[in-house]
Amino acid sequence: MTAPTSATDVNQPTLQPAAPTGRRLSWPVLLLAIAGALALTSIVRLITGADGITNVSQMSTALQLAVPIGLAGLGGLWAERAGVVNIGLEGMMILGTWFGAWAGFQWGPWTGVVVGIIGGCIGGILHAIATVTFRVNHIVSGVAINILALGITRYLAPLAFEGHAGGSAKQSPAVDSLGHFTVPGLSDGLRDLNNQGWFFISDIAGLLGGLVTNVSWLTLIAIALIPGTWWILWRTAFGLRLRSCGENPVAAESLGVNVYKYKYIAVIISGGLAGLGGVFLSIVANPFYLEGQVSGRGYIGLAAMIFGNWMPGGLALGAGLFGYTDSLNLRGGSTNVHALLLLGALLLIIGAIWLVIRKKYAPSMITAVVGALVYTWYATTNEVPNQVVSATPYVVTLVVLTLSAQRLRMPKADGLPYKKGQGK
Repeated sequence: MTAPTSATDVNQPTLQPAAPTGRRLSWPVLLLAIAGALALTSIVRLITGADGITNVSQMSTALQLAVPIGLAGLGGLWAERAGVVNIGLEGMMILGTWFGAWAGFQWGPWTGVVVGIIGGCIGGILHAIATVTFRVNHIVSGVAINILALGITRYLAPLAFEGHAGGSAKQSPAVDSLGHFTVPGLSDGLRDLNNQGWFFISDIAGLLGGLVTNVSWLTLIAIALIPGTWWILWRTAFGLRLRSCGENPVAAESLGVNVYKYKYIAVIISGGLAGLGGVFLSIVANPFYLEGQVSGRGYIGLAAMIFGNWMPGGLALGAGLFGYTDSLNLRGGSTNVHALLLLGALLLIIGAIWLVIRKKYAPSMITAVVGALVYTWYATTNEVPNQVVSATPYVVTLVVLTLSAQRLRMPKADGLPYKKGQGK
């Protein structure tokens, strides 16, 4: 962090958190990589005949499953950019599901959205008190939030839902829909183009069709939060101060930044975003609260944030990837996952060739061997067990984090305890 010559004017963006190390992909290169991956997927679709891997319904489902993961990851990004590790995202999502459904079935779905966000914020406040004020280990506090949220909702569910039509000790009554929209003409046109089965063009049509067909209004809000977060954190003085607390809180305090205040704000916003992800699960994905419906998405959201290198755009790509693999459970699971074995084998072989070009011979050999094994699995079987289909999102999470680990750079003070005035 570079300190200015004068610390008198803290209203100007004078703090400069260190830039991430390593090379960043430019937008043209990133778009080219995405197009290449889509073209490779199209080739796999043509070879295997698994048309479901890129059809409109698959992409629409993937988008719906990616939203709660992305919101949880966005919550983690806000907290960690301010220097607070938030393992408690899972618990904050659980609070969002319960509070959202509880208020939603009584006073309407949009009221449920607001109350669910407040429920997540309550978890954020508890985490901030523990980690910022009392400097409790961030991991311990996050795990405690997860356990506490599970216990609270399990205790309150029978009291709030039993006795109402459709309610039980583990499920809330149904919540009215927030509403969906489909772009007239464009949606049908893209679906027809997708059904043609043409190379690449039909796959792009399937991807775009999923973005304009039966999309919830809450999905639009969630998508808008991605660029909104980027603009606030990287283009405003408020965001600069908040990020400085995650890079070098001592230098930030020396320039007049109230580090405690910004950490509290960040963690509370983090809880609210995770709560919104929980609301999405209990009002949009399912029109009711159901015990256990978060099902580890808070942790996958954290993985998406790490995959995205603590940046909103990368986080969105990670959430989309995990949402897509999760959607395979719902639509043509065994057939589609079997086809993805071929895609995985091809990607591994391409990776091995790239490593050879970079003169990393040992890793390239290992990658090539793994790719050959995956291809053998594909070639010698016609389907994969249901257990593999269910585990696919979690396996992809581990593989992606393993492959991307060397280029990651977290905020320098992330997870470190900080006491006001410690730099004096």
